[in-house]
Amino acid sequence: MTGADIIAKLPYQKPFLFVDELLEVHENGIRGTYTFDASSDFYRGHFKDNPVTPGVILTETMAQIGLVCFGIYLMNKLGDNLDGVEIALTSSEMDFFKPVFPGEKVFVKSKKKYFRFHKLKCQVDMYNEKNELVCRGEIAGMLAEKTD
Repeated sequence: MTGADIIAKLPYQKPFLFVDELLEVHENGIRGTYTFDASSDFYRGHFKDNPVTPGVILTETMAQIGLVCFGIYLMNKLGDNLDGVEIALTSSEMDFFKPVFPGEKVFVKSKKKYFRFHKLKCQVDMYNEKNELVCRGEIAGMLAEKTD
């Protein structure tokens, strides 16, 4: 399964898709990128005259790359049907160290802590283009085949 195949299976679309490219994926982890579009609507109000990417959007980016993309890859290895994937974020704990500004590219690195019974828990780090740690934390969620 290629990075493009994984991204095609995501249940998101613009303007709420925060994955540009998957650089590496294997049984223990994943790495991917996203560049924040300076014209994104959330920058108009966060913050007035000094736009900064909201922490909840950084967390979402980390979850989409580090949990959902990774989970799709792991589910595919199990032979699960990936015609539709349902996701439930069960927990996230984040520490923020640097701001991310409009137009910045970030790199997300996720390492599997465990994956069992379709529950995935990962240590996820985000870096800017200067390789400075932006934020880090643990994200966990449940992934399941979509049922009609």
